[in-house]
Amino acid sequence: MQTSFFFNEIQEVQLSYSNIQPKQDRTQIVSSRSAAEALRKKIGNQIDLKEFFYVILLNNSNEVLTIAKISEGGIVSTLVDIRLLFATALKALAVGIIIAHNHPSGKLEASPADKGLTKKIVSAGNTLDIKVLDHIIITNESYFSFADEGIL
Repeated sequence: MQTSFFFNEIQEVQLSYSNIQPKQDRTQIVSSRSAAEALRKKIGNQIDLKEFFYVILLNNSNEVLTIAKISEGGIVSTLVDIRLLFATALKALAVGIIIAHNHPSGKLEASPADKGLTKKIVSAGNTLDIKVLDHIIITNESYFSFADEGIL
């Protein structure tokens, strides 16, 4: 018996790009500190509430195209779908990215899970020719930079 499938409706993917921030208003990331400041401003007073994962999308001059929230989790963790992260970067035509998440606990240590996720994201970025410049863990008081610590 042969079965045939008919699709009445097929999912359609639509990509769009809108550059709403004028070039003269773009922040340029020149250090891990400037990235942390931009993130702290974006996250605001929720930094101690629960864990969030963000990506800073950069052009070739390390100017911020946008800062996008990739996931929102619970008190101690958040799940990151790498496909969604890079779909966002590709839509924005980003040349480089800085990934970041907060630790509501205030601890500035990179966990083994943080290091493993970073390695996977760097590998995917290399495949797509999107440079992962840093992974920043941010708290209300300070930040930890994978690049500054030489573990990127």
